[in-house]
Amino acid sequence: MSTETPLESDLEASFAETALKLGGKSDDEARRTGAIDKADDQVEALFAPQYQTVHSPAHRAVWERGVPTDLFEGSDPTAPKDVQQVMDASVEVVKNHLAHGTLQDEAGKITTQVFSDLAACGYWGLLVGREYGGSGAPFAAFGPFLTRMAMIDPTIAGLASVHGCIGAVDPVSTFGNAEQKQRFLPDLASGKRLSAFALTEPCAGSDLTQLRTRAVLDGDSYVVSGEKLFITNVTAGRTIGLVCLIDDKPAVLIVDLPQEENSNFSLKKYGLWALKHTYNQGIVFNGLRVPAENLLAPKRGDGLTIAYHGLNLGRIALCANAAGTMRVMMASMIPWANFRVTYSAPIAKRELVQRRLGQLAGLITACDALTSWCSGLIDRGYRGEMECVIAKVFGSEVQKHAAIELCMKTHGGRAFLHGHLLGDNVHEFLAPCIYEGEGEMLGMAFFKSMVKHHGKTYFEPIGKALAAAGIKKPNPLNPAHAWALKGVVTPYLKWLAAQKLLPTAKSTLPQMPAELARHVEFACENLQKMALEISNTMGKFQLSLADRQCRMAELSGRCQNLITILCTSLYGARQTDEIVRASADILCQELTQKHTGARPSNRYFRQITELGGAIANGSFNSIAGIDADQILMRYDA
Repeated sequence: MSTETPLESDLEASFAETALKLGGKSDDEARRTGAIDKADDQVEALFAPQYQTVHSPAHRAVWERGVPTDLFEGSDPTAPKDVQQVMDASVEVVKNHLAHGTLQDEAGKITTQVFSDLAACGYWGLLVGREYGGSGAPFAAFGPFLTRMAMIDPTIAGLASVHGCIGAVDPVSTFGNAEQKQRFLPDLASGKRLSAFALTEPCAGSDLTQLRTRAVLDGDSYVVSGEKLFITNVTAGRTIGLVCLIDDKPAVLIVDLPQEENSNFSLKKYGLWALKHTYNQGIVFNGLRVPAENLLAPKRGDGLTIAYHGLNLGRIALCANAAGTMRVMMASMIPWANFRVTYSAPIAKRELVQRRLGQLAGLITACDALTSWCSGLIDRGYRGEMECVIAKVFGSEVQKHAAIELCMKTHGGRAFLHGHLLGDNVHEFLAPCIYEGEGEMLGMAFFKSMVKHHGKTYFEPIGKALAAAGIKKPNPLNPAHAWALKGVVTPYLKWLAAQKLLPTAKSTLPQMPAELARHVEFACENLQKMALEISNTMGKFQLSLADRQCRMAELSGRCQNLITILCTSLYGARQTDEIVRASADILCQELTQKHTGARPSNRYFRQITELGGAIANGSFNSIAGIDADQILMRYDA
């Protein structure tokens, strides 16, 4: 029997666990959800207070009076000279292998020679500290570099993220002790050891409380048994960060996998349409021994804390990869649009095709903007949880849209031929919607981060007071109910009065073109309005809010779109290329239409088709050099 008092138990419970219990959920559901929420709190505690979620740009834009627009501007992507040399050399390696047909082996996988050549350049050590043989690249330079690499080969770009962001590099760099860093990081930097992160299991995807892989201490080793699933970049001989249960608590072991499969370790192979150029396999452990000294022991939190920390970097990388991949789509659409003739004119002259090219330019520019913004926040020390979710969700969803609605429909039936960009890679284009967290699930996580502080400050005291009085549905006209709420409801009423009575605070704008300034003003004004709308939603649904997933997802999406408008317009204003500025304007107009429900204007159609026509004539400079002129089944023009 527990010796804790109810009050002590409440103090230890997370906000989510307390809310679910007050809402009548089972102890098991409340406990499991609370475990995830506690892991989030523990990650939060790793960051200095001024860089935690409540002080992040996204949170402040909604809950503070006046949007801090300076925090939504991107970062300088300039890399130190030696880092730039590593990046340039890595690009040349991939270009040369692509030109000579040696990028992939007979099974369609990236060859071991490519991995070795990239290792010799320092590619795998870009995010490893210099003291351990890496480059220590700022993320502000690493993000745009991934876009550049994705324009040549998205798989190679993705593997840099798998290894450096969500593989073993970040866990060891952030949570390893001095001896562990010295033992693992030099080999991870040199590419002698490539890495992966083994988190997902057959029963544990979004619900990580269902972990079943266990490690039991036996002498100076942990004995690991269990199964992992959908682990990217894992083969025999690689290094993984393994999330498992030790004494029934999540923990992370750094595991150097055996060079060959054996009775204690084997790979579970399955057919997978996506990620076809790399290895994505399951891992089966049956008594594999791992040195006890390989256990990462964070000062705060547990294995889930470690797992969540690296995910934000991977989410930025995904957005950066999408920006490069969509450039390849654009580069394939333009020659086809100029070649394909219908009714005596190339389809590049048709409004629908021009609109697609203009829209694609806007999506690319927004991904560039979000990558630049989030990368800069990470370099400055922000946790960036909410911001990186925006980048991931936007990048994955617009890449899907670009592939199906823009690229496929422009190429027509040829898009399904073997050897076509779309036909050969459609699953690659869709997979990011699931990997690094499914979009709507992440949207709800974004919403929960947005409301957590407001809920704890104002609604949790009210909920506890009602629960203590045995009141399920409060009626303010009932004297007993009013008495129960005496004192605890006053802070919320003061906040509510300020929101309704005080005028909307004006945000400071930098010098920028008028059309982009209007987008900044629109985003700022409507972000400030979101505070009252969100709070009213919390008040309406109260303790049943956790079950209103559709409403949470809708509110989350609107916040994310407003922030994307803000970032993209500020990013566009800093560019000297008029086509990029026009692309930013088009993207912001489209998201504004989505937010307000307004129909597109004739002016908008004129702008987007003029932009698309200019792009069809070669004006989108950042796709220069992409070799995508693959017109299949040509005919006599």
